[in-house]
Amino acid sequence: MSLQRSRRSMLVLIYLACVAAFSGAVLWIAEGEALEQLERRGRADLALAGDSLKNEFGRYRSLAVVFADNPLVTGLLDEGQPQGQVGFLQRLADKTGSLDVIVVDAAGVPVGAARAGSTESHAGRPYFERAKDGAMGVYHLLSERYARRAFLFAAPVFADDGPVRGAVIVAADVEAVEAEWRGDRPTVFFTDELGVIFVSNRSELVFRSRTGDVAAAGQSAEYHTGVVAPFRAVDESTRQGLEIWTMDGGRYLPDRGLHLSLPLPVIGLTGEALMDMAPVRKIALLQAAVAAALCLAFGVMLFWLIERRRTLAEANARLEARVIDRTAALRAVNNDLRREVAERREAQAQLTRAQADLVQAGKLSALGQMSAGISHELNQPLMAIRSFAENAEAFLAKGKPEVAAQNLSRISDLSRRMGRIIRNLRAFARQQSDGMRDVDLVAVVDGAIEMVAGRLHSGDVTLNWQAPAGPVHVRGGDVRLQQVVLNLVTNAIDAMEGADRRVLTITLDQLGARVELSVHDTGPGIEEPEKVFEPFYSTKQLPTEEGMGLGLSISYGLVQSFGGEIRGRNHQQGGAVFTVTLDAVAERDAA
Repeated sequence: MSLQRSRRSMLVLIYLACVAAFSGAVLWIAEGEALEQLERRGRADLALAGDSLKNEFGRYRSLAVVFADNPLVTGLLDEGQPQGQVGFLQRLADKTGSLDVIVVDAAGVPVGAARAGSTESHAGRPYFERAKDGAMGVYHLLSERYARRAFLFAAPVFADDGPVRGAVIVAADVEAVEAEWRGDRPTVFFTDELGVIFVSNRSELVFRSRTGDVAAAGQSAEYHTGVVAPFRAVDESTRQGLEIWTMDGGRYLPDRGLHLSLPLPVIGLTGEALMDMAPVRKIALLQAAVAAALCLAFGVMLFWLIERRRTLAEANARLEARVIDRTAALRAVNNDLRREVAERREAQAQLTRAQADLVQAGKLSALGQMSAGISHELNQPLMAIRSFAENAEAFLAKGKPEVAAQNLSRISDLSRRMGRIIRNLRAFARQQSDGMRDVDLVAVVDGAIEMVAGRLHSGDVTLNWQAPAGPVHVRGGDVRLQQVVLNLVTNAIDAMEGADRRVLTITLDQLGARVELSVHDTGPGIEEPEKVFEPFYSTKQLPTEEGMGLGLSISYGLVQSFGGEIRGRNHQQGGAVFTVTLDAVAERDAA
């Protein structure tokens, strides 16, 4: 037992050593690949920064070249011309952002300048001497006159017969050029032939010299004495042919960076970049950690499988016994669930029947409330029929068949009216079970109005209902839809009981593929619009008033079954407005 445990411990140590070696190899390879990618990205960034700097200075270079052919320059160089006409030069410098624009003669003496005090001779200066040779002179320096770093571009001015008769010198502000990309990543700086950093997006690097002679640079014409300082300590190393700097450069410089360089002979500088290697190191460490974690996880899994295999036989026997017991328990639970499903289905069927009975009870309750009005509506035509029949008999006895025929025609009209009322009542009272179909909403509203005509008359309610010229078909059930309209109308009549002004307004609007039916009363409105469609919610005070609070709840369910919407709100001019929205049916489809 002890020997077996020692062997397992030895295997674990050997495996851990292999994992450490593999992780180190992954770290080295991943860091190398990331370093190559960093080099490619850094060279692209450095080239972009160099192009940007050349383009910025190129504007001033082009300005010197173009202005060298200006007639004003020729006039300033001609003998006998005034020496103080500098207004144009001042405007030119202000518009282009130049530090100064100077016109000098062949001896290097200024004959015109944008800034006052430009009387110093430029003879012997490298940029002027190159311009005298007929080429573009480029020079950089820390200017005492401007108290800042400047780039000078000297373009020769040729005489008509060929010789150089002067030069146009444009001074560019280096700090203005740096301001647009100061603080950007990566760290970029540009050094001159003396090894001094003259332009950089890190201000703390300006006038630092890493490889050049600091004393010689301070005594040069470009810099003042004491301005140039040595670069901070840098430890250089190489990997895969790439130069890596390790330094303490402060919070704005990387502690360990990839150093890249790019010559820029057009402006006489060398572009250099420091690419931060901290992300490269982090990525490599992360990949090595992932590799080590995977190997360790694989080793743990392998060890677990070996140990698991040893106890698998015993666990398998116990598991089979538990499976048998669990299967029996599941069978019992399954039987219980089946019984519960059957009970729930039966309860759902009973609920559906109860809902249908409740809807029918609501309709019969509405008929009961309208019984007095309906009796009045039927009683009036019966009395009129009796009167017209007696008159017709009298007119026939007097030998006036024409008048008797008119009375008989009125009797026929009244009979048809009674039959229409009875037909609406019969259709409304029956238990409808048919599905969705196309229903004329205008006929539904007219039928509902006929059934409540007695209540409208007895309640002294003014009805505003302008029926459309033709039918308006919607999807629904005619009897169920008539119950919805009848509930809304009777609720509106009940709400206006006791009101000074009793006006019931019914409107029907077709909005594209939808039809809106609105019922507006002049009652007191709705106290709680958000609860108006809840079951048993009613504003009627029992037992003095009838109503169980189910009419609007039933209407809500019926409209939902049609795929429509029903909303209730208070009108801004008073009263309540209930709007029913249903799917319209095109007239061609309805036909």
